[in-house]
Amino acid sequence: MIRTQVSLSPEEYEAAKQEAGRLGISLAELLRRSLRNLLPVDESTPWMRYAGMIESGDPQASQRIDEIVYGQKP
Repeated sequence: MIRTQVSLSPEEYEAAKQEAGRLGISLAELLRRSLRNLLPVDESTPWMRYAGMIESGDPQASQRIDEIVYGQKP
């Protein structure tokens, strides 16, 4: 990841922190998700539209992706 700095008004910062807390995510993740929704999608990889949008609650989900997506192991 690339680190960057963003300047927000105190009101924007508080509103963003509150929304991130409500969603149970970090402020950085809230901003990343917001940008993903705003920026145009690369149509050559339509599946990327959904990357990072689903949370299973399983910290091992990436190791069991077929089982999670298809309901079975290959």
